[in-house]
Amino acid sequence: MKTSLAKKAAYIGAGAGMVLFALFGLLPGSLIGGAAGINVAGWIFGLPLEPGIISRAVVFASMLVGVLVSGVAIVTAASSSGWLVGKVIDSAVQTETYSGKTALDAE
Repeated sequence: MKTSLAKKAAYIGAGAGMVLFALFGLLPGSLIGGAAGINVAGWIFGLPLEPGIISRAVVFASMLVGVLVSGVAIVTAASSSGWLVGKVIDSAVQTETYSGKTALDAE
């Protein structure tokens, strides 16, 4: 089975997405998730929050969810972009046909 250029480009895009997530998504995802967690814990326990274990667990869980959502969004977008670029390049490359066989079949 031959791998297409689109599949390779999707893997390259996923790798680039992980790097972009590490640089630009980890801290904002944690920050936004933590802010949402403080709001949720405030609705449940009332503000100002007491330094209890359950309120901290709620904030921690929401920070994890924020980081995961950020990571999935960035890596999916970068991988999809890489796949799309690979498909465009794949469709732009034209194979010459000679007596029913393509130039790639000779390899």
